[in-house]
Amino acid sequence: MDFLLPPSEIGRLERERAGGITSREVVRIFESRGARLSESTFRKYVQVGLLPRSRRVGRKGKHTGSTGLYPVEVVRRINLIKRMMAEGMTLEQIRGSFVGLKNQLSDVESGFSTLLAELSRKARGHPHRREMEGELDQAEREVRQALRRIERVGGRVATVQQFERGREAAG
Repeated sequence: MDFLLPPSEIGRLERERAGGITSREVVRIFESRGARLSESTFRKYVQVGLLPRSRRVGRKGKHTGSTGLYPVEVVRRINLIKRMMAEGMTLEQIRGSFVGLKNQLSDVESGFSTLLAELSRKARGHPHRREMEGELDQAEREVRQALRRIERVGGRVATVQQFERGREAAG
């Protein structure tokens, strides 16, 4: 498992690429470590729900189109997926594990953040702006607290499922 990235390298990437990373860059990072990861495999991980979808970001200049940027956490997730596969897990098993749950939670959090930003923007010109901002702040705290609770429960469920799979394989 020499192809796995050490935590220090993942941390460095997360700091340097906080604004996002392209799929091509991710593939190059893993290929440079000897890991087998292609653009099509990366897309498959996105399609089966193991990685978040990209957001489109316009490029500077005329007629240059846009680029898909992924949250840099995809590097950490692919690292985990590769480790789980090296331990004999299938993509379906990984999808049913905490990795799949974490991706779903990230999607919910991203959608919530987008909605919150839109509502905050619209509330700026409203006569009851302060009241609305207070309610939005309260809603944000409650949703983030609920997401943390769901993540903790999901982690416990995934741990139990992995333990049971291990027992079945050994027995």
